[in-house]
Amino acid sequence: MDAGGQGTTATRSRASGGVFAEEEAEVARAAARDADELEAMTRRREAGEFLEQVVEEVEVMGERLVVAPGVFVPRQRTALLIGEAVREARARRAPRVLEMCAGAAPVAALVARGVPGARVHVADVDDAALAVARQNLPAEAVLHLGDGWAALPPGERFDVIAAVPPYVPRDRLALMPREAREHEPPAALLGGEDGLDHVRTLLAGAADRLARGGVVAPGSRTAGSAAPRPRSPAPPAGSARWTRCSARTTAPPCSRVRDPAGDLIRIQQPTD
Repeated sequence: MDAGGQGTTATRSRASGGVFAEEEAEVARAAARDADELEAMTRRREAGEFLEQVVEEVEVMGERLVVAPGVFVPRQRTALLIGEAVREARARRAPRVLEMCAGAAPVAALVARGVPGARVHVADVDDAALAVARQNLPAEAVLHLGDGWAALPPGERFDVIAAVPPYVPRDRLALMPREAREHEPPAALLGGEDGLDHVRTLLAGAADRLARGGVVAPGSRTAGSAAPRPRSPAPPAGSARWTRCSARTTAPPCSRVRDPAGDLIRIQQPTD
């Protein structure tokens, strides 16, 4: 089965800018129920939609996750953050894990699937994103709708907090790939004038949301884009222990995971 009209599915994908045209065509053919649906999918891809939005799923670390048109598509680089969150969760008994700025909730979903007993929560400002996240999460997962930390009930604390916050400076949206500019919500991409508004909010409030011995690590949504990579903000004053971990640092509590600015800002609450 292949799309007709203007040539094969792979040829048309390549002509519309697809880098991995043959692989994209194979994914579309596997998802389409018949030639008419494949043709409709091919036309949507030609119009610039993410292939993942067209077939309504994405594979991350060997796990399939539901996505949908108009919702941020998890990037493959998120696997770095997922691996860190899973490792931290496995080191705790019945960990409480929160994914902020969750979108389709790739971190929370894979923690739930990979860490028995984990109690996962997700938060996002977009109810459409949370509707997609609901499909990726176990029934007992808790979803919070709201802006930043205000989405959470007072007093809620977590052992592991992970986030892939919007990271693109306001005046750099035009440099993003067409798929992102036209088919993902600007609110899921833009981080204010310098791209760090959401990161600052996340880091400023994290210490009040961590359980004793808890950790938080933010990642980036924009890996692979043309948008410039802003410098990480300096850690604010507070009661939490802060460590700036370079790629060469291996001593605890540092990890080898790096953010786009070249390091991972990591908060860890004291255990004593």
